[in-house]
Amino acid sequence: MPMQRKDFIRNSLLTGGAMVAGKLTASASAANTTTPAEGTPFHLNYGVHDGMFKEQAGKEYTDQLKFAYDLGFRAMEDNGFVNRPVDQQEKIGNTMAKLGMQMGVFVVDKGGNGANTLAAGKQEYIDIFLKGCRQAVEAAKRINATWVTVVPGDFYNRLPLDVQTANVISALRQGAAILEPHKLVMVLEPLSDTPDLFLRTSAQTYMICKAVNSPSCKILFDMYHMQRNEGDIINHINQTWDEIAYFQIGDNPGRKEPGTGEVNYKNIFKHLYNKGYKGVLGMEHGISGKGVDGEKALVAAYRDADNFM
Repeated sequence: MPMQRKDFIRNSLLTGGAMVAGKLTASASAANTTTPAEGTPFHLNYGVHDGMFKEQAGKEYTDQLKFAYDLGFRAMEDNGFVNRPVDQQEKIGNTMAKLGMQMGVFVVDKGGNGANTLAAGKQEYIDIFLKGCRQAVEAAKRINATWVTVVPGDFYNRLPLDVQTANVISALRQGAAILEPHKLVMVLEPLSDTPDLFLRTSAQTYMICKAVNSPSCKILFDMYHMQRNEGDIINHINQTWDEIAYFQIGDNPGRKEPGTGEVNYKNIFKHLYNKGYKGVLGMEHGISGKGVDGEKALVAAYRDADNFM
């Protein structure tokens, strides 16, 4: 029986619709596997460092910030910010405010990571730390900061470990009392640079934060250091989640951008996103490549690791 014209049109429409739907489905699937366009904000808030884009943006700090913003980054961290001249601090703060960028951590000046250890319980060391906290309060006002990094220092092996821990807790409570009225949060960073450093693991840091018992004392979970010291990153994040306020990034070995070592940052970033993390992830690492090509490869590495949706 010959096909009627109306049946032919109907079947053509159905076939055409199926083809269009198939193309749309394929396009949507392809879109999910492609890297977002340059300048699109990332899914997570990665914080750049001074010098990361100096080859393309020049050495001027604020020019680098503007360049990073145009690439899609929305945060910056600066370990040495507190020691910059006040007029430079204000210039950086004003630039970030205009761009709508968020400040990450800067370090409380207590004389260096291992120096003036709080584990010793010595008043002169505690005074240096508390002076650094007061200095941090003033610097934070100029850049609308929330987090400041604290490293308690080295072990003080003349004392039992539990006494050292009690000394650290006592000193941190005094620091928190300075920071808390200003809504500043010191984030304690366990490190892997040397076994002499007192703070080594996420569980140890978690216990200390619980003992200090202040919203101004939380964990800085540096994934480079934690991979070296304890591994099992996602499980350790889950175990200490309610005391973590900040993350830092660095692949291992090498402490370079994601994708240069053994850490599966795409899975970790997806995990943090799904847990609802809204803070900054500081890019505290080097760049594996050289010159402009190295800077472009850095951005490409973050685009790839951030493409987890």
